[in-house]
Amino acid sequence: MVINLNTKKSTLWTPNFTIITLGTIISAIGGVAVNFSFSFVVLDNTQSTLLAGIFLAISMIPGTLLPILISPYLDHFKRKPIIVGIDAFNGILYLAFGVYLMVNKYNFLSFTLFSLVTGSTGTIYQLAYTSFYPNLIPEGYAQKGYTVSSMIYPTVMIVMNPVASLLYKNFGMGWVCMIEGVLLLCASLMETQIKVKEMVSHKGHFSLKEYCKDLSEGIRYLKKEKGLQRIYSYMPITQGISQGSGNLIKAYFMTTPGLGITLYSIFTIAEFIGRTIGGIIHYRVEIKAQKRFRFAFLVYQMYSFMDMILLWIGYPFMLLNRSICGFLGINSATLRESSVQNYIPDDKRAKLNAVFQATFSLSGMLFSVIIGGLGEIVSYRMAIVIMSLINMSLCYFIMYRGREKVKEIYNHIY
Repeated sequence: MVINLNTKKSTLWTPNFTIITLGTIISAIGGVAVNFSFSFVVLDNTQSTLLAGIFLAISMIPGTLLPILISPYLDHFKRKPIIVGIDAFNGILYLAFGVYLMVNKYNFLSFTLFSLVTGSTGTIYQLAYTSFYPNLIPEGYAQKGYTVSSMIYPTVMIVMNPVASLLYKNFGMGWVCMIEGVLLLCASLMETQIKVKEMVSHKGHFSLKEYCKDLSEGIRYLKKEKGLQRIYSYMPITQGISQGSGNLIKAYFMTTPGLGITLYSIFTIAEFIGRTIGGIIHYRVEIKAQKRFRFAFLVYQMYSFMDMILLWIGYPFMLLNRSICGFLGINSATLRESSVQNYIPDDKRAKLNAVFQATFSLSGMLFSVIIGGLGEIVSYRMAIVIMSLINMSLCYFIMYRGREKVKEIYNHIY
């Protein structure tokens, strides 16, 4: 239980919500630059989509193992100190790795080990953040709050992807990591100003008996929630396919004459412009509860179709393609996140988010390697067509055929 001490006014923009939003923006600026650069570093140095897929899969191992192990434990601790502490720790870690890269050349092992460490801290952070964030949104503003949250990274990416491209090409990963380190320390300092009174059980002491009890409780709850089962069977699959296909899209840009990293950065901006516009509209115009599932299902199918044709059209049409996907995608993502997080009881959020995060990571690992390997066998374009058709089929069988149960979550009023 969390008591929000800054909810006097009937507004979304309470001091707590403002602080968490600004802190997220600051850390996102560096995070976008790092993620953009890391997404190219293996491809750039090995020219292999399979190795890039393996690197991505290895970096997801913590996200597969840690959530299930630590989530019941996390529910007995205050989440604000975890968020603040991990931001500070990661800031120091990125600064140290930046210095290391200044004096050492590219090494696959060092990048892999670093991604495992940051993946571990990031997994813990994400669990704490996801379960803490809903409590900083004033009652009645959930959909608007999640719209703001979902707009942060798209908006930052519009500015930072071209900047990250220039930093990576002209200065290297070392400087990118050092900038991220400084920004994370700033975010940590800002987040200390959040004023909440968190009520936790067992006074933060770990008990194996309570751990097993909490874990089994979360599993029992999930077993009876057929709608949640379907949502989090399909969402990891579509996310995994998207991550794996992303490596092939990068490889296509790097190997196709007339394209390249700079045009790829502009290509990503098109999607995030669409996301930003979609987010602004969603912030002002809420989709009616009874129409949420229908809208989300159409977006899922549309997104897969747009992926399927993406690499077969000219560059200007690629930009239009991504803009449309961004516009539609942010609305469906916001609906899903706000619906699910407000449907799950507060005392079960961390445990269930852990299960969901683990399945997301496991799916990402599998599809990154599978699609990376597929890209070594067939053309990048054909590989994406194959995976898009699989995605569309699974969306129908999992989401649409179980729509009555899924609607109970998507269409409920909150």
